[in-house]
Amino acid sequence: MNNGLLPGLVFVLVFGCFMAVFSFLGRKKLPFHLREITAFARLGRAIGLSVEAGTRLHLSIGRSSIINPEGASALVGLSALERIGKVSLFSDKPPMASSGDNTLAILSQDVLRDVFRSIKAESKFDPAMGRLTGLTPFSYAAGVIPVFIDEKVSTNVLIGHFGSEAALILDAAERAGSISLAGSDNIPAQAVLYAGAQEPIIGEEIFATGAYLNAGMMHTNSVLVQDIARWVLILIICGGAILKMLGVI
Repeated sequence: MNNGLLPGLVFVLVFGCFMAVFSFLGRKKLPFHLREITAFARLGRAIGLSVEAGTRLHLSIGRSSIINPEGASALVGLSALERIGKVSLFSDKPPMASSGDNTLAILSQDVLRDVFRSIKAESKFDPAMGRLTGLTPFSYAAGVIPVFIDEKVSTNVLIGHFGSEAALILDAAERAGSISLAGSDNIPAQAVLYAGAQEPIIGEEIFATGAYLNAGMMHTNSVLVQDIARWVLILIICGGAILKMLGVI
């Protein structure tokens, strides 16, 4: 094994162990409260309004392959798609997803198929609900733009790996009168989304999406472990600074 990968592997294993421990403690109703994030609160209201109005919710999960490091944000998008699908499935226009990677397109179709299967309505599933709109950044964005007009989209959610092409998607959504909520793991895309989305999901908040959408206990536990990891890093940095000042290191 490459020694450079060992610290990352150890971190992942420790992170997973903590999540398993908190899952066990969660059964005993471990007290834990999520701080309010406006984007997720507005998303919940937008889902309800789209169901009432008979309009469609569109979720774009980016263009990163799941075998790349950026694939973590795509998995977050797929998790959000499953939860949103379950909540808004009874709308006249069920949610749809777009992506810029062929694997993500297949996975989004599979997620939506499972949602329909859960209510014994798999025959109503349409593969076009999970679309591959383009394999390059700007062809992906160009393929998403017609969705807002053709599908009567009232709420547009971007969760995944994007680049500057996200600006084109947000502009098209605004012209169509759609509400946009967006987050990405890519720093240049975060700047674009902060300026162009009505409700940006800032920084690592994207990885808390599952917890805020009540996607499951493990999502909530991951947020708790992230907070613990932050405090541990803060203590290490402060301890190292103090030891440096004392001349110990």
